[in-house]
Amino acid sequence: MAFGFSVEALLPTARVSGQLRMGLGRITEAEWRDPAPDVAARAAVFAAHPDAVQVLPGSEDAIAELGEVVGVSGDLATIASATHEDWCLLTQAEPGGSFVLVAGAVGYPTDWQVADKMGKPVHAVHQPTHGYAERLATSVDRFMDGLAPRDLFGRTNMFVLASSAHRYMPTVPMVERFAHVTADNAGETLYVRCERETLRRLPRSGAIVFGIGIYRAPLGTLSDENLARVAKSLTGFMPGEDERRGVPHYAAAAAGYISRRLGVEVAA
Repeated sequence: MAFGFSVEALLPTARVSGQLRMGLGRITEAEWRDPAPDVAARAAVFAAHPDAVQVLPGSEDAIAELGEVVGVSGDLATIASATHEDWCLLTQAEPGGSFVLVAGAVGYPTDWQVADKMGKPVHAVHQPTHGYAERLATSVDRFMDGLAPRDLFGRTNMFVLASSAHRYMPTVPMVERFAHVTADNAGETLYVRCERETLRRLPRSGAIVFGIGIYRAPLGTLSDENLARVAKSLTGFMPGEDERRGVPHYAAAAAGYISRRLGVEVAA
């Protein structure tokens, strides 16, 4: 399945039910990053939020190597401003050791601050994710340790939000974020947000590059097939994860809208 650059193209690759899993698939070099970034918007977000770029001492070689691969010379902010993707760099102190976040340029976060994650190993970076430690931590560490520079992988993470913002940093409780959403307006007030995540290893420094590209679309613009996938997510996630995603706060409204649109009963 092609690894595209829109919600419509990405949603079929996203997990919408069941337990946490890596969900990685091989991608080509051409699929690694978006060929048409909005560089003005990217530069503006990093200018407005300088704390969105964090660099620890010792990460300079990995940053320079990322720039070479991307074709942009300069610091991490310059590299990220020239690409659609946010970038995180992780390195090992020694072979077989834990990968630690040593540099990050995250202009379009989904409710997290890169500064809070710096210097932490991968399992600690994912600490808020329900079930990660029990189900994924060991397999992710093993995968990253064995990742070869020739191999590129991608996965999609999806959310349903009541915001179209690229930079999603809500300041109100979950219940208030969705208070205005109803079955009548859900097609315009709910947005599917896809995180297009990629992984590759830099050959010289050995650093892992984690790329995150953000894509959003109003619920009402999705195809029937993708709308059915969103419907599945309303009851598909495990307890704990669904609350973290806010599902109980929008499920009834989304189910009502999707039921009318598809002409079938949708559970919430």
